Amino acid sequence: MEKGGVHVKQAEDLVIHFSNEVLDAALDAKRMEEIANAVCKEIAMRADLPKSEVSITLVDNATIQELNRNYRDRDQVTDVLSFALLEGEDEPQIADPLPIVTLGDIILCWPRIHEQAAEYGHSVEREFAFLTAHGFYHLLGYDHQTEETEQEMMRLQEAVLSALGFER
Repeated sequence: MEKGGVHVKQAEDLVIHFSNEVLDAALDAKRMEEIANAVCKEIAMRADLPKSEVSITLVDNATIQELNRNYRDRDQVTDVLSFALLEGEDEPQIADPLPIVTLGDIILCWPRIHEQAAEYGHSVEREFAFLTAHGFYHLLGYDHQTEETEQEMMRLQEAVLSALGFER
């Protein structure tokens, strides 16, 4: 959309494919999808991404442990895995003028989200939003391998969560 000669990013510039593979009556998948959409679209606008897409999947402990074992050689349950499709040496290479850039997949572990929300003393929604942001920033090339990069990633994540009302 043009506004005063400047392209204004729209929420439609990011397509999110959300799927739930968890059988849990307490899981409000529609609400989690709404949160995932809000978080990812906020990040996409802040990062000024071209038209992009991302897949987000909620899974159980066994599934994320299997993925972690198969792709990271870590035979343990984790909270989030990100599989970026555009990884380069230092950052993703987003080539224009692709009609839509596929960023990758974010896999979230529903039981770990519950455990960590209780551990950190905040809501499940806040923990889900945090891990979604964390996974999305990994797709964009951010990491937390050093104290400096971890602080930068945390600053970005907290700014997004704060803007969306997901305070600690």
